[in-house]
Amino acid sequence: MAAVTENFSLPDIRLLAAAPHRFMFFVGASNVLMAMLWWTVWLLDARFQWFTMPQPAIPAGWMHAIIMQYQVLPPFMFGFLLTVFPRWMNLPPLSRWHYVPVGVGLFGGQLLTLIGLFGFPHLLHIGLLQTTAGWIAGLLFLLTLLWKEKQTTWHAISCATALSLGLTGLLLVLAYSYTGNPRLMFAAIKFGSFGLLLPMYFTVCHRMLPFFASVVIPGYKMVRPLFALALFWCLILLHLSLELMHGYAWLWLPDIALAVLASWLLWQWRLQKAEAPALLKVLMVGFAWLPIAMSLYAIQSAWFIGTGEFILARAPAHALFVGFFGSLLVAMVTRVTQGHSGRPLELGRVAAFAFIVIQITAVLRVVAEVLPDALLWQGVAGILWLLAFVPWVFRSSWIYLTPRVDGQAG
Repeated sequence: MAAVTENFSLPDIRLLAAAPHRFMFFVGASNVLMAMLWWTVWLLDARFQWFTMPQPAIPAGWMHAIIMQYQVLPPFMFGFLLTVFPRWMNLPPLSRWHYVPVGVGLFGGQLLTLIGLFGFPHLLHIGLLQTTAGWIAGLLFLLTLLWKEKQTTWHAISCATALSLGLTGLLLVLAYSYTGNPRLMFAAIKFGSFGLLLPMYFTVCHRMLPFFASVVIPGYKMVRPLFALALFWCLILLHLSLELMHGYAWLWLPDIALAVLASWLLWQWRLQKAEAPALLKVLMVGFAWLPIAMSLYAIQSAWFIGTGEFILARAPAHALFVGFFGSLLVAMVTRVTQGHSGRPLELGRVAAFAFIVIQITAVLRVVAEVLPDALLWQGVAGILWLLAFVPWVFRSSWIYLTPRVDGQAG
């Protein structure tokens, strides 16, 4: 591959509309910082009583889960899928009139939601409505592509199913805002975790990790059996059903199977050559958090059988969210950003720094559940998250606002 020389270019906001990933990733990067800045300040204020921030109309802990699941990560997912769905299906690419409304809905929705948390419940409600509107628009565009497809792309069907379950969760949040029924919010959080995010991440990893490895490593054998994707869906739907029914004593059954399935795939995808690029290695390390997280869920369930207690509290959830979702967010978005901006598929120092700090953050957030003064360590974990993402977000945003370095369009 010929070397690419980067020339300094002034940011141009008009370039955000040049491709789905530019605008949607820019929205997601902005949302990452806004959401975690609010949550970190909330945690530290709850611990030290600096500002005595008022409790929002919807409890802050619940809103943290909703914002992260339905407003922070989805712009990245929609940006990726609105780019790759036409390629997977051999269809014409989507225009800016498809992806710009989705990005506006998801960005404006989170912005209004966050403002609403400071004593403006009507803005919080409008923000949720705007998020839902952007979600519906993006999902309809993707479903239209599925309808036009002349073949069957199971990964696309899997992603569309996850987004549909995510829409169900969003509607449950709206229903809670009207009724105040806590069961609806509980279900919405579980749909976000195990109906939307985990199926989406698993599906994309199943398709893209072995493909990327086969591109950058000569002779690499690409393994991505469809039975693994089908088995995953059976297990995750069982897990979701048990969560909704409070069947915690039985969660160990699907969770052990999910940990074994993820471990088996990781073994099949193992990198046997030392020359594997760092960008590929961090993708594999990020995926390795999945069997760790599901093992922690299984341990928690087994302990619950004998004691009726959740000994690990939110540790399994944060191994999943910070370790698995957070690590792969950095790795996958960096891989797409590098490739679609005409740059070499390299990790780079900024992304490497973000990835390393996220590993530290994940470990700290997991063990914070069993440390004395847990709230303090949760706040420290929030600071580390911001430390990891601030330089990464600024570098990525600069790329989205400047032309491709290879002179091509997009």
